Amino acid sequence: MSTPLHPGLYIVATPIGNLGDLSSRAEQVLKEADYILVEDTRVTGKLLNHIGIKGRMQVYNDHKGQMDRNKILESIRCKIVALVSDAGTPLISDPGYKLVKEARDLDLPVTTIPGPSAVIAALTLSGLPSDRFLFEGFLPTKTRARQNILVELQAVNATLIFYENGSRLGKMLADALDVLGDREVAVIREITKKFEETVLGNLSDLAKRYDEEKPKGEIVVIVGPPGEKEPADTSTIEEALKEALTRLSASKAAGEVAQRFGTDRKALYDLANRWKSEL
Repeated sequence: MSTPLHPGLYIVATPIGNLGDLSSRAEQVLKEADYILVEDTRVTGKLLNHIGIKGRMQVYNDHKGQMDRNKILESIRCKIVALVSDAGTPLISDPGYKLVKEARDLDLPVTTIPGPSAVIAALTLSGLPSDRFLFEGFLPTKTRARQNILVELQAVNATLIFYENGSRLGKMLADALDVLGDREVAVIREITKKFEETVLGNLSDLAKRYDEEKPKGEIVVIVGPPGEKEPADTSTIEEALKEALTRLSASKAAGEVAQRFGTDRKALYDLANRWKSEL
């Protein structure tokens, strides 16, 4: 026998592909909710139709104005309000953070109904270390901005998890190879769906493969943690510095390369300035 629900905000995880993954508790909340906050009525409508629910949807995203959010927060005091994303667990690269934070600030009741998450599902499929991981979500679409984020992640001693679009996958993997080195990687797509696929290899192999192949569907990229660094020779470090100088100032280029290879930043900065003076 299900427990009666009380007024409050219910964060409900929904299937990422297979509708059979909807939990009985999630179904109860969706059926008893006074209304359901959704990203896209067309997407969530298919799920609700599957379990026999009609209407009661209201579009919500974190770009909604404060006035709209205040109305929702006020209704949480006396109504059962469910929050869902298009698929998976809300707030994970999806709307909901602002609403949950403000509900907490007002000491309103917030309950989570856990369930599917593409991040965790992909990590379990990858075979890569799962004891420590960092979820970055989508990287920027512009090359330089994407590379800058990857530089920040170079020294993170953990498995890295990204979402990516099929048309950009090859470029993203190529940038990861250039910045992170040739690490193990898994490209996982269409999790729990008919054409679920896990492709394993090194960044060099998969960057080449997806430079030509543009896979469809929802994609998660899992990049293994850094291995023990082998000391780089002088020519390798200098080549890296020259490349960095094409997109960064001498100071930032020296900092990036010093962090990447564990070398002296001041010596690199002096070298960069000497090259510039010789031009």
